[in-house]
Amino acid sequence: MALPIKYNVRNVFVRWRSTVATILGVALVVGVYVLMQAMAAGIEKSSANTGSPDNLLVVRRGSTAESSSIISRDQVSTLRYSPEIARNAAGEPLLSADVLVLLNQPRRDGAGEANVLLRGISPAGREMRAQVQLVEGRWFDRGKREVVVSRRLAARFAGFEIQGEFRSGPATFRVVGHVDAGQSAFDSEIWMDADEARALFDREQYSSLLVRPVDVNAATNLIRRLESDKRLQLIARVESAYYAEQTGTATPIKWLGNFLAVAMSIGAVFAAMNTMYAAVGARTREIGTLRVLGFRRRTVVLSFLIEGALLAALGGALGCGLSLFMNGYAVGTLNFATFSETVFQFRITPALMLKGMVFSVAVGVLGTLLPAIRASRLPVISALKAV
Repeated sequence: MALPIKYNVRNVFVRWRSTVATILGVALVVGVYVLMQAMAAGIEKSSANTGSPDNLLVVRRGSTAESSSIISRDQVSTLRYSPEIARNAAGEPLLSADVLVLLNQPRRDGAGEANVLLRGISPAGREMRAQVQLVEGRWFDRGKREVVVSRRLAARFAGFEIQGEFRSGPATFRVVGHVDAGQSAFDSEIWMDADEARALFDREQYSSLLVRPVDVNAATNLIRRLESDKRLQLIARVESAYYAEQTGTATPIKWLGNFLAVAMSIGAVFAAMNTMYAAVGARTREIGTLRVLGFRRRTVVLSFLIEGALLAALGGALGCGLSLFMNGYAVGTLNFATFSETVFQFRITPALMLKGMVFSVAVGVLGTLLPAIRASRLPVISALKAV
């Protein structure tokens, strides 16, 4: 014979003080877990949302990222007029030789400094990255030390407003435009002319090449040709696939989130145990009465487990609900591939909330198991005599 669920629901509301304490404890644990995982999901979304499947990104063989790649001007010249590369309306090859430079800049709120990524692009680079749209001001002119800055990055660093100026080494740069990159990795970059960047920062080589093949067959042929050409020492990847793999920044955050979740869940389990042990002590006569009425030990255990899972589920729902206020909130963190500031948004998905709910119920069941077993083993006569 099973106990009705309304018995457990009634106990939750009758003992409201311990109920509130348990719910708040579980909500805190679940809220932290969901937010840490939402940070990692936001970074992964930013990387996966970057680039076009129509472009190929060419880097030096053996490099793990654009920032560690070196491509000489001779290599650029060799590839520029390859038959696999498409031309624009003016007949120029759709190829952008990019330069990546790290700049250390002060934050707008005065809380220290951070590295930001400056990307020098060739004239065709803007045409090949259609997801980056000018939203304020104008595009930079070559040779005038002008830059355009991501609108999200401009909100975080001093001097990045329109007509604002910032220094790096001996050079002073003027911001002439703000861009929106559609929540992609380009939202964390400053753009200027590539050859001007090479001259100002004394760079002999480029960092990467962005090319647009004529068609799919041309892309396949170019990839194979670069792989087989031992002189060039270059490799090509589909741009969108390359950025989708650059999610190393999300991995430490996931580990940290899981570590914090485990550490806090241990505390939550003990808190749940303490609450349920107190409940067992306060309900000794009630438990004895249930046993006299014919309810078996496993029924009593199941009843307490249901009660603990119910409390934890309420806490999990509260934690998930509170975390939703951070959904879409833009923050920045360190990109471990480029060691620069990466701007991203918290991304709380239904799947992530479901994981939070499952996690909370697991905490509730584990925290209730031992008190439930103790309750089921209480001697019936002693329980009935308890005051």
